[in-house]
Amino acid sequence: MNLTILIGFLGGMGAPEIILLLVVVLLFFGGKRIPELAKGLGKGIKEFKDASKGTAEEGTKKISDKD
Repeated sequence: MNLTILIGFLGGMGAPEIILLLVVVLLFFGGKRIPELAKGLGKGIKEFKDASKGTAEEGTKKISDKD
């Protein structure tokens, strides 16, 4: 899948599309599972940010160690 198409699709979403998406998610997963999914998504994003910060710090250390 082309990344440009995906970004263009997400950028064109307005309020009606977001509401429709939320309703579909609610029907598909149910009200009790949505908090679990949101918590898991939040943990995943936090771990990704922490890992990317660690990678950036390692790169900075390696560059400064070469000097």
